[in-house]
Amino acid sequence: MKEIKVVIGHRMGKGNNVAKGVQKASGKAIVIPGMGADMKLGDVMHEQNADIGISFCGGGGGGALAAHNKYGYKAIYDLRSIDSGVAAIKKGYKVLGFSFLDVEDLGYRIVEAYKKSGPDKNE
Repeated sequence: MKEIKVVIGHRMGKGNNVAKGVQKASGKAIVIPGMGADMKLGDVMHEQNADIGISFCGGGGGGALAAHNKYGYKAIYDLRSIDSGVAAIKKGYKVLGFSFLDVEDLGYRIVEAYKKSGPDKNE
């Protein structure tokens, strides 16, 4: 199985805890540095040919919507729990917009859900 690439864009420049979870699940985490990183999510996903993008801001919408509008990635936002993110991956979403939820288990469970859902459902 190919390595799953996950781009993480956090409004406050964070995301390292989610990255640890992605790596724990044998994925490759790409954390965008700096303030406002969520708004760069689509560009970095496109450059890196990423499988999943995770955006964090107050409502979770800014970076996810920007990635959808610019590149057409299937996006969902206003997610508030790990379970809602797992459900979105199972439904074929490629970009997930969360409120601030920089926890290791999120990265781990998202990658594991992606592995089980099959990449063909996530194009």
